[in-house]
Amino acid sequence: MIDNLSSNESEQSNQLVVIKTTDICAKGRHLEDILSNFCNNDFCYDGVQCKCMAAFLQSLKYKDEKQQRDICFTFGDCVSKYSNADWQKDQIVWWKGLPMDRQSPEYLDFVNEAYQSMFLWCGRFRNALMETEGKQLLYDSGRKDPYKTILTDQEFCKILTDLRELHKGESLNYPRMWPSSYGVDEDYE
Repeated sequence: MIDNLSSNESEQSNQLVVIKTTDICAKGRHLEDILSNFCNNDFCYDGVQCKCMAAFLQSLKYKDEKQQRDICFTFGDCVSKYSNADWQKDQIVWWKGLPMDRQSPEYLDFVNEAYQSMFLWCGRFRNALMETEGKQLLYDSGRKDPYKTILTDQEFCKILTDLRELHKGESLNYPRMWPSSYGVDEDYE
């Protein structure tokens, strides 16, 4: 009997532990790359139409509301031209003329709400996120210092993971309509 235990223990120690991961890439060719902030996943947040999450996040660096709306309506390939480091001095970002401390929990709650909106509005983002079930999300090309980036790689992956867990087991059928102010009256996915 002792020999059987040591034999089982030996077999268990020889087994490899496999951790499924997926690295999100802005220019990738995999389904999960739809999760990239630069992917054109249209959504509406707080009455503002956004072409991608990167555009929304870049807009937070600007105080002027019209400029924010213009940036939000920029496609992912063009959004990097709006990058600036001015906000880093005082760690203040803006939304609709109101300041937010980049380092505050309220800021991360605010960004979480924007991702929730994208989840509800954009079917391909939603489906791609839910397809990553059982995988650890990584973003190796992200920045790590929250004082130098609007969203760190860890914050980004945590938001996506939490969002996926929140909606686990739900129906993926969420038809959404653009507000009539955008002149679009059909379901958007």
